[in-house]
Amino acid sequence: MSDTEKPAESKQAKAEAELHDQTNLLPRAQLLIVFATMASAFLVAYSDQNGIAVALPSMAKDLNAGNTISWTGTSSMVANTVFQVLYGRLSDIFGRKSIYLSAVLLLAIGDILCATAVNAPMLYIARGLSGIATGGVNSLTMMVVSDIVTLQERGRYQGILGSCIGLGNTIGPFLSAAFTQSSKTSWRGFFFLISPLMLCSGIASFFLLPSTMPKGQGLKKAKLIDWWGLATGSVAIICILIPLSGGGSYFAWNSPLVISMLAVGGIAAVAFVVVEWKVSKLPMVPMAMFKSKAVSAILVQNFLFGYCYYAELYFIPLYLQNVRGVTPLESAALLISLVIPQAIFSVGSGFYITKFSRYGEVIWFGFICWTLGAGLLCVWGTSTNLGVIIVAQVIIGVGVGNVFQPCLIALQAHSTKALRAVVISNRNFLRALGGAVGLACSSQVMQSALRKALPDDLKSLVQSSYDLPKNLTPEQTIQMQGAYAQASRTVFIYMTPIIGLCLILCLLIKDRGLSRKEERQQNKPEDQVDARQQVFNREVRELSCASCSSEEERSLEEGRTEKVDGNTKAQEV
Repeated sequence: MSDTEKPAESKQAKAEAELHDQTNLLPRAQLLIVFATMASAFLVAYSDQNGIAVALPSMAKDLNAGNTISWTGTSSMVANTVFQVLYGRLSDIFGRKSIYLSAVLLLAIGDILCATAVNAPMLYIARGLSGIATGGVNSLTMMVVSDIVTLQERGRYQGILGSCIGLGNTIGPFLSAAFTQSSKTSWRGFFFLISPLMLCSGIASFFLLPSTMPKGQGLKKAKLIDWWGLATGSVAIICILIPLSGGGSYFAWNSPLVISMLAVGGIAAVAFVVVEWKVSKLPMVPMAMFKSKAVSAILVQNFLFGYCYYAELYFIPLYLQNVRGVTPLESAALLISLVIPQAIFSVGSGFYITKFSRYGEVIWFGFICWTLGAGLLCVWGTSTNLGVIIVAQVIIGVGVGNVFQPCLIALQAHSTKALRAVVISNRNFLRALGGAVGLACSSQVMQSALRKALPDDLKSLVQSSYDLPKNLTPEQTIQMQGAYAQASRTVFIYMTPIIGLCLILCLLIKDRGLSRKEERQQNKPEDQVDARQQVFNREVRELSCASCSSEEERSLEEGRTEKVDGNTKAQEV
């Protein structure tokens, strides 16, 4: 370590030492109530985030948005990304509960604004607010679960949260499609439904969620916020993602706007790294995280599979509607073959990790399946057998279920307890950033490929790459569907090597079990003697057998004798 790095790290360590430890292991009865409340909000948030994909053609038509309707997803993902990385430190400073409730309230407000949008720009701004809130609900849910559950038990509960992602991705498109196709409602009804659901969840959380509010004055707490990091990071993300989303379609790549924004974004990105590395007392992105090869690999994986996952959720329904001619409701039904396996294997992988205290083979299996499924997407065309479409989505769903939450467990196992919140927020930040980049780049690929695939006489008829033109002759319809199929295939082809790279990065992740690094380092001799005595007494009481010594030694070797043993017993009551 260089001399210039030591002062920055000691300053960060001193600031982190002043933070309030919000670990609050709960008795099982209270734990289940709190977890169920937060899991329901988690499910609704994902329903909101991914439910609009099937309604994009209708939204584009109603608001005369054309190709700009892609900003419905991009604005949400950009806003989600900008604020995602801040939630970890905000919750460290102001407490998990207050930040969580603020995010729930903001999501309810954002969806009301979406439902009442009178034009496309208003919708994009409202989706941006919803994106900020969704990121908060998702991140804070995972952080609170990490506070109230031991690492050994966390796989089970994080697996259930992973199933909520899958269920949200199922319920959201169905509700959105039902409202869109109904003669009495429209896509606006979807947002009118989500808002009161979030309010009800927020009220329940207000009364049920235990408070871990850190002590201290508000002004003193506010000074701990990484304001320079927030400013430079926000400028970098916005100035880079906007040109990526609109370049080549809304404005030329060589236009002064695109060039200037990319230049400013690049400078801001460099400034952000310097601020986080050398300036900030409590950085949003501590550079110390990246000293571990495993942590770095997992974070890169989250960015890459975020790119693919959100792009797949958006472009698979568009392929089904524009190429196969199905209705929004039918495309939502076909998407079940992806999200239901995701939910099932997310729960299953969580229970496996909890039982065997291993996650390496789960992540390997997940990325192998996902890579295979992504490859099958590349063969989709205008007449692909429905069975191939379903099988490809099932395989992807199995892969996603074995990757999303197990990667979080692996990340926490390779991180110190002090970095718990920022590790979660940075993991979600990179996944959201990958999603924003994925939507932006995939939209560009889709539009560019569509223009190349269309016959010259049909190019003037296409106003949006998200909706087929109306009043086409049968021959023109066949040509148009072929062009959309080729463009969709191009999008899917780009995703396959990205997921393949995630698989290769698994080589850098060593399965180290579920014991924390600092717990092994700080396990002093006197603590070990006390731990041995606790294990001995427990074995005598529970087993009443002469083999307790061997059990004791095996427990110590596996790192299971934690100082939270008493709290773990309380959870088992």
